[in-house]
Amino acid sequence: MKTTYFPLLAALLMAPAAGQAQTAPPAHIDYPAIADDFLKTYNADYVRLYTASSLAEWRSNTHIVPGDTANAGATTRANQRLAAYTGSATNIQQIRELLAHRDELNSLQIKQLETALYNAANNPQTVAEVVQRRIRAEAAQTEKLYGFSYKYAGKAVTTNDLDELLRQETDLNKRRQVWEASKAIGPTLKDGLLNLRTLRNQTVQALGYPDFFTYQASDYGLTRAEMMALVRKINTELRPLYRELHTWARYELARKYHAKQVPDYLPADWLPNRWGQDWGSLVEVKGLNLDAVLAKKGAAWQVQQGERFYKSLGFPGLPASFYELSSLYPLPANADFKKNNHASAWHIDLNNDLRSLMSVEPNTEWYTTAHHELGHIYYYQTYSNPDVPPLLRQGANRAYHEALGSMMGLAAQQKPFLVGLGLIDPASKTDQTQQLLKEALQYVVFIPFASGVMSEWENSFYAEKLPADQLNAKWWALSKQYQGMVPPTTRGENYLDPATKTHINDDPAQYYDYALSYVILFQLHDHIARKILQQDPHATNYYGHKEVGEFLRDIMRPGSSRDWRTVLKEKTGEDLSARAMVTYFQPLMTYLKAQNKGRKYTM
Repeated sequence: MKTTYFPLLAALLMAPAAGQAQTAPPAHIDYPAIADDFLKTYNADYVRLYTASSLAEWRSNTHIVPGDTANAGATTRANQRLAAYTGSATNIQQIRELLAHRDELNSLQIKQLETALYNAANNPQTVAEVVQRRIRAEAAQTEKLYGFSYKYAGKAVTTNDLDELLRQETDLNKRRQVWEASKAIGPTLKDGLLNLRTLRNQTVQALGYPDFFTYQASDYGLTRAEMMALVRKINTELRPLYRELHTWARYELARKYHAKQVPDYLPADWLPNRWGQDWGSLVEVKGLNLDAVLAKKGAAWQVQQGERFYKSLGFPGLPASFYELSSLYPLPANADFKKNNHASAWHIDLNNDLRSLMSVEPNTEWYTTAHHELGHIYYYQTYSNPDVPPLLRQGANRAYHEALGSMMGLAAQQKPFLVGLGLIDPASKTDQTQQLLKEALQYVVFIPFASGVMSEWENSFYAEKLPADQLNAKWWALSKQYQGMVPPTTRGENYLDPATKTHINDDPAQYYDYALSYVILFQLHDHIARKILQQDPHATNYYGHKEVGEFLRDIMRPGSSRDWRTVLKEKTGEDLSARAMVTYFQPLMTYLKAQNKGRKYTM
């Protein structure tokens, strides 16, 4: 790999030590000019290598053929080339030398150099052999993860099929079989995940980080302790409401399944989600049931309507290549390959090659997901402007991307919005309390899983050296503590249930992003509703309001070139806080306490 060499920096590094004779006073070094030259070359090389890596990853995620190692090999080689450049010892040395003179550089130069150094810690070539082994291991884990064949009742099924069964099936014996089928992949991934823990920790330790979890938290400008304190605070603030929801769900599900007694803790196979992270389908709001309407619209309509929504806010249309190159819908049943079943958005070239990987079907869940994923796409498009260097074409922090996407998904489900689209009858009677309950079962229920189970487990796994013979036990202990959820049967260490969550494998040690994103989501939504639209936050209609679009673009446009805390304070008037989320759901507490009167609380 060719690495750009800057003679002036080299000369500085080779300058005589203090006290040694000098024939002439040193010339003034123009560090801003050197930084500009370095960053111009670095950004160009970075984009070229990042694009090649993205294209290889795209192929690996959209065309998985069991036993075919060509994609994994191509992805490994592309990622190794990117890693060799971003982690180049020469680049690291030059970046550190420039940052040693940060008082002479401007803020944009400093931010880019710090980002480049952060990226280097993920692939330092001072431990090149470890980095190469990690890249190969990650490619192999992806093949296992998305090439797995799920079986239920003797037939091959997709994860979409399993999710639908968990939402609809009422026979407890069948539910248990479905749930167990969804966990069958875990043992396949155990050895690979343990190997990746070692390699990920060793990689970042080469640049001084004690572990991989600490490294990921540092992207927020926080220590590991500070990040864990933040997510625990969020969980604590929402705990009273979750306790009411948990109690309500235990009694409601016991009635639904005709159980002889109400369990103290929720059996995992009773819940309508593989990990118990979303219970929204437990409530059907009369007048807001979209599945029948969306089924007639078809899958393609949902994506196209999502684009029309963003355009109504003043965003430009998507490039034609988005529809030509994306993988938006489920593969045909007779396809001779598989694809990643987790929805995602891709910024292939850090410019205009924008793609999404989904398996959209005409139902409410995918309607919301399509709006969410397009939020990522429009964020990419907005910060891909001349004022934002490629290195900084990312969210203000990682949670911002998820916050904006999820907020648009929330907005697209509120009654005035749906009435405006003609998806529901304006005269239809809807129960606002039930709608709020449904939203709480989606958003509030997610917090203990994201900030509790996932964050605590990965913190323990990477930073606290969780023993290999306690992986599943720790997972279920945390599930009971934070979610009040237990497995339907004993789950020993011959299973690996945490690995059934894709993020544990291929998006590791940063699931708190999603918890923080919900907090930011409600802060932004509260501001838009009250300050811009002058509407009730529970019943908004963003559609067609260009001023909402301008507010969002002001947040999106700088990418990560500005501090995320500054952006949030400027746009909403407050620091990161769960206040808006707690306030939004406060009307539900009175209802839940009335429903739970006389019931046994177990959390």
